[in-house]
Amino acid sequence: MFSSVWNFIKRHKRKFIFTGAVVGGVYFLGKYAQKKIRDIQEKEATEYIAQARRQFHFESNQRTCNMTVLSMLPPLKEAIINQLDSESLTALLKTKPANKLEIWEDLKIISFTRTIVGVYSTCMLVVLLRVQLNIIGGYLYLDNSVGKNTMTPLAPPDVQQQYLSSIQHLLGDGLTELMTLVKKAVQNSLGGMSLKQSLSLLEVEQQLSWIRAEVEAGSERPLSWYMLADDENTLADQACGLTEQDTLTIRLLNETRDMLDSPDFTTVLNACLNRGFSRLLDNLAEFFRPPPGDASPSSAPDSLSAVSLPLAKIIPIVNGQINTICSETPSHFVQDLLMNDQVKEFAANVYETFSTPQELQK
Repeated sequence: MFSSVWNFIKRHKRKFIFTGAVVGGVYFLGKYAQKKIRDIQEKEATEYIAQARRQFHFESNQRTCNMTVLSMLPPLKEAIINQLDSESLTALLKTKPANKLEIWEDLKIISFTRTIVGVYSTCMLVVLLRVQLNIIGGYLYLDNSVGKNTMTPLAPPDVQQQYLSSIQHLLGDGLTELMTLVKKAVQNSLGGMSLKQSLSLLEVEQQLSWIRAEVEAGSERPLSWYMLADDENTLADQACGLTEQDTLTIRLLNETRDMLDSPDFTTVLNACLNRGFSRLLDNLAEFFRPPPGDASPSSAPDSLSAVSLPLAKIIPIVNGQINTICSETPSHFVQDLLMNDQVKEFAANVYETFSTPQELQK
């Protein structure tokens, strides 16, 4: 019996070898496939965790941005009020001075100037901080990433502090230059207008549009010029005296300026300005409502020309808007800017750019 089995095996030896090879191959192929599947699953799980971690860090960074904006509004408001002091003029008018008309004319220009500067500077603050904190946030994410190739931090604390202190330009020299520009535009638009002249909300909107056109299109400098000083030039002048911290700060400032000079930044800032001035008009509309019981067709609540007020009555209304625009509590004005979809998308793009390792960007 054994000899017949042996003869059978010899006759079909090739088939047995082939079958064994196939079975063995299938077995090892199966093991290899299982390993590959496990590797892919582990890689996907790692990527998912990394993506979730980066998303959590980004969202946390945006909350930090919002809180930073709110914390910067009181000093911004103080800087505006100190340089465009309408309160002293108002107090002076109460003393019934001989030059009352002259003081009213000054109050007209200062009231409109400080409110318009408030809109511009608040919009600038929102978008500039979005850029700066998302650049820093992206680098901090990389600094804390597992598997980072170098131990040298991209944004050490001292560099962060030096870099973020550049925001003081917007609250200082940049703001002063912006006030000069806006005041000139206000003077050109409203300087010759009588205090007794009545204006509807539509006509106020037209005046604001003309002032904006002169500020934004009539200036030789882009609006970004008022937001960031040439601090890197001051540091670079030190030549061989530059520290590593200075070098890193210069890099951050240059990257920020590249962002501010980009078409996307201009688009987002314009969107904020449009929303800001629209919200300002909404606030002013509350004072242009027709009196109760007025049933004339032109006095519909949503009509921009339903009610007209003398310029002398509009001045204190406009003057008080600075308290809403630069409010440290989340007013509708500030919320509209912080929650703007274009601002959010732009912030995400900045963070994505600076939280992606350079080798993956090539």
